[in-house]
Amino acid sequence: MESISRISNLLESARELTLDAAQAARSSRSTTRSLPTVQLKKLLDSRNDREVLDGLRRVISMMYRQQKTLPFFSSVVKNVASPNIEIKKLVYIYLIHHAEQEPDMALLSINTIQKSLSDSNPQVRALALRTMSGIRVPVISQIVSLAIKKGVVDMSPHVRKAAALAIPKCYRLEPNTSPQLLEYLATLLGDKQYFVAGAAVSAFMEICPDRVDLIHKHYRSLVKKIVDMDEWSQLSMLRMMSIYARKCFPRRTRSAKAKDKVADLQDFYGESASEPASEGEQVVVLDPDLVLLLNGIKPLLQSRNSGVVVAVARCYMDIGTSEYTKAAVGPLVALLRGAQDIQQIALYNIVSVCLAHPESFVKYASHFLVRATDTAPVWELKLEVLALIFPHSPLQTKSLILNELEHFARGTNKSLVREAVRAIGRCAQADPATAPRCMRLLLGQITSLDGTLAAESLTVIRHLIQQDPQAHVGTVVRLAKNLDSATDPQARATIIWLVGEFAGLNGEDNIAADVLRILLKEFADESEIAKRQIVLLAAKVYLHHLNREAEAQKSREVEEGQDPPPPNSEDHPIARLWNYVLLLVRYDTSYDLRDRARLYKALLSVPQLATLMLLAPKPAPQAPSPSETRRGFSLGSSALVLAGGGGVHGLRGYEPLPDWVEEGREPDPKLRNTEGAKVEYGDEKRVVPATQMLGDAGSMGQAGRSNGMSAATGTGAKTLDDWLAEDEDEGDNAEEEESEEEEEEESEEEESEEDEEEEDDESDQESDDAKAELEGFLSR
Repeated sequence: MESISRISNLLESARELTLDAAQAARSSRSTTRSLPTVQLKKLLDSRNDREVLDGLRRVISMMYRQQKTLPFFSSVVKNVASPNIEIKKLVYIYLIHHAEQEPDMALLSINTIQKSLSDSNPQVRALALRTMSGIRVPVISQIVSLAIKKGVVDMSPHVRKAAALAIPKCYRLEPNTSPQLLEYLATLLGDKQYFVAGAAVSAFMEICPDRVDLIHKHYRSLVKKIVDMDEWSQLSMLRMMSIYARKCFPRRTRSAKAKDKVADLQDFYGESASEPASEGEQVVVLDPDLVLLLNGIKPLLQSRNSGVVVAVARCYMDIGTSEYTKAAVGPLVALLRGAQDIQQIALYNIVSVCLAHPESFVKYASHFLVRATDTAPVWELKLEVLALIFPHSPLQTKSLILNELEHFARGTNKSLVREAVRAIGRCAQADPATAPRCMRLLLGQITSLDGTLAAESLTVIRHLIQQDPQAHVGTVVRLAKNLDSATDPQARATIIWLVGEFAGLNGEDNIAADVLRILLKEFADESEIAKRQIVLLAAKVYLHHLNREAEAQKSREVEEGQDPPPPNSEDHPIARLWNYVLLLVRYDTSYDLRDRARLYKALLSVPQLATLMLLAPKPAPQAPSPSETRRGFSLGSSALVLAGGGGVHGLRGYEPLPDWVEEGREPDPKLRNTEGAKVEYGDEKRVVPATQMLGDAGSMGQAGRSNGMSAATGTGAKTLDDWLAEDEDEGDNAEEEESEEEEEEESEEEESEEDEEEEDDESDQESDDAKAELEGFLSR
């Protein structure tokens, strides 16, 4: 009968599975079709699990399609006590979504969820804890806290992970439960399961990121577990460890000796190119625990998650040294193989690292060449990287970069042309040796029909001329000759300004006055920006004329010793040009231009003041990298991407890392030494692990042997060399025992021979005595 009942049960199970499979296949095609409310409630109130499951799937589908599902609340929630785990999951999803709208009805299901916390299935317990913490009703905060307390000591690691993830939810629900939650969190941080510890670290970063005292005794174990954690936990872990390192490890430096060499991670492969540190140079001395962290996160550079790679690079930038940062350069460049959105974010971080360590990216220069499929933000960042690594590159790479920039400077995309010309200017400023070639490239562009290209080229040329004015007098003359062919207003204004800056050279032999004469012929047809520069040029030319007249008058006074009559300066051609400019501007339609002319006229009435205002030496303009405004923001942060040029403080919510702790104020390093600490429980009976029992047995068995090992050393602590040495010692002992046994046998044989000889002597003596007695008796 047992076999028949077993077969019938199997058939029933097979039938149920077949019906479930058919129901699932049918529901996948028809779930999107909504049913009437009455029919749907009938499915939810059914006693058949398949029908209830079908009804719940339809309700959840309606919920995610933004349809009204609140009328089914009572019908759905009453299924929370169902033993079917699939039904429980769907009910919990519905309950979390609608608990805030129906808090009273949601509270009715809390008792049933609490009972599920004691279920034999760990999946059910974890699901119940997750659901209870997800119900955002402040009244149940203490109940949630008790549920977390129960989950913290659960035997299943999945339940403990759910408890860790529930801690931030409970804290947001009721911040007053913080003391209890910190106790639970301190326990979970020391969990042996890496995914439980990872969830605890995420909760730690959300509710108490400044409580580094909770991390001390778990620091080394967490560093060892970070490689096995999931990506989200790794991100939280890396952020937490960066804060911990800043607060617990002071930044120590020492003067390098001549024999010291900078540590490089590539020394093992013989590829290090680092030079010995010069004597007296300050070298960073890292704490051993910090070195443990920096070396422990190095495998994460090979992570499939780009966020983890960027987070490791951030750690190396914030708490490591330049050698560790160089190790992260390759994985960062490898992110450029991803999608365009990943490329853009990766390039923002690459540029930030390149601002501090440009020489590390030189060998990857070919990865930053612009492609036809690159979007505007991508090629802008690529051109910026090429300009940053240009001064640190070999001649071959410099030639490649300049050819690349020259090619795009002659393109049709105006934005790309502008950025390429600006990049050429930055390259010329960064490396004076290549400035002549860059100048030739730019001078070839000023006659271009593209006004944007000509204007940008002239702006960059102006910056280069201001770097060394005396060496570019001929360049200014060449630019003045091209005024007729320059049509762009900005380009003409730039050339006129440069002519005015050189108006004081060679006295009256300067070309500035003649250039002014030619420009005044078509003054009315010029653009307003060019008219401003023409008026400024006229003021400078006239001022130089006044200064020369004053110097000539002083020299005549010194020679003749009397006051000569002042010459009539109004008859000079330069004075006539100045008066002509004033007449032209007086009737111009631009009030700004008329105001400028009146200002210059009043200023020139006092030549000394005008000299200070108009002829003051101008500082050489610098063209910093566009991402200089992002310097200082943490890698991987939104502020690094979105706050470029948006202010000093970045986005709201951005929190920079704390400063390094001062030496002498750091926590005691002994707080992290937890390996040797043992807890004694007195005479209480406790469970001893099997490995410890085997180790104790091995150590007791070896206590009597003369193998040179301590009696307290366990079996598992021996190495192969120890075992071989022990075998050799045992062999020597066996040989000694054999030799001792042979010596004992020989001594025993000798003793037995001596005993036999003594016995023979005694027997001979007894026989002699007997003969003597017999002879004496016969003689009588």
